[in-house]
Formats: sequence, C-alpha cells, structure tokens
Amino acid sequence: MTLTARGVLLDIEGTTSSVSFVFDVMFPFVRRELEAWVLQHWDSVEISPVCEQMARDAGFGSAREWLPENAAAARETLQAEVRQLMDRDVKATGLKMLQGLIWEAGFASGELQAEIFPDVLPALKRWTAAGLDVRIYSSGSVQAQKLFFGHTIAGNLLSYFRGHYDTQIGGKKEAASYSAIAASYELPQREILFVSDIVAELNAAAEAGLQTALADRPGNAPQGKHTHRVVQSFEEL
Repeated sequence: MTLTARGVLLDIEGTTSSVSFVFDVMFPFVRRELEAWVLQHWDSVEISPVCEQMARDAGFGSAREWLPENAAAARETLQAEVRQLMDRDVKATGLKMLQGLIWEAGFASGELQAEIFPDVLPALKRWTAAGLDVRIYSSGSVQAQKLFFGHTIAGNLLSYFRGHYDTQIGGKKEAASYSAIAASYELPQREILFVSDIVAELNAAAEAGLQTALADRPGNAPQGKHTHRVVQSFEEL
C-alpha cells in the first residue's frame, strides 16, 4: 500500500518484534530476577513510585494503604501482585514500570538483547529519510521501550524515534489515547498511521481518526473479522 501519512506510530510486541521474544525471554527474566531485585532496591528511590502506582492500579489510595508495615511482608505482597498480574498478562502501569527497571539490569549486562523483525531497520531508515515522524506506543513503560530499542540485535535504534508513549497517556483500546498522541504530534489525525497486531487497538485509533494497519506477523494471535489494512512486513508500507 502507498504510505500517505506524515507520522507513523508503532506498537512493539507482535509489530516490530515477535510475541515469543517478549513471552519467552523478557517475561521469564523478570520472574527470575524479581525477588533479588526488590530486596536489593527496597530502600532506593526507584521503588517508591512503583509501589505507589501499583497500589493505585490495585484500587488503593496509596502504597501505605496497600502494603503491610513489615518490610518483608510488604516485599512479598508486592512480588505476589507482580506474579499474578503477569500470570494474567495485565497491562498495568505499575507492573510495566517495575518490569522496565528489572530489564534495565539485563540490558546493561548484555544478557538481554532485543530482537526485531528484519524489515524494521530498513523501514525506519526509509521513513526517516523521507522526513516522517516515527514514534512508539506500547503498554510497556517508556523507560522499557528506550531500553529495548537502545539494545537491539541491530544496534541502538533510538535515534529513529521522535517520541514514546505508554499507558500513562491512556489505555491502548481507548480512542482518547490516540487523540492525545495526535495532539502531541501536532499533525492532523488522518496523517498519522498506527500499526499494531491487535484489532481492538486499531479500532480505537481509527475512531480517533488515525490511519491503521494490522501487523500480521508470525506467531501473532488470530484477530477475526475487521476492516483494517493488513501488512506482513514493513516493506509493504
């Protein structure tokens, strides 16, 4: 299809990168390192905003209301919440904040290196050369996104992106989120293309007036009937 947009907004999981990498590599890394990371950082400034956000996500007014006063019990409560959220694949903001912090150590050590599809880097180069404004919108935290694209098998790709958004701007299945993102682009909604592997997200983007394309990548879940354009590679954009 001919790309008529001036802005491109990309999902990550199932769009630029395989679902299997996230579920088979990145999530297990968090589970493995969770207990040690929380213990090591319990008294650090990093953990406080995570606890506050996770408390709000769980329906509490603050971490003080949610977590026991005893430090060991509080750590176990936090870890249990992380595990059950991951078991249910909940896209909670606090969980994503904590995952990003744990992944940071993995990327820094070199144990983690983000996989991307082969067509991604050529497309980023092509779009950048054409003057397109390329950004990322993922349920993963902005910090995690920057770690991911800063440590890929193709190198550091951060220079190709002009912006990053996570669920702090709103849920990915809510039209208002895409309206807010379009406003920050300072482009008309119709001149922004959103690419994702989830039809419900594309429906919300289309409701907000964005162009849409469904990424049909290997391993992606079937999406059923929809009216969005389908691409199997960024070479088609």
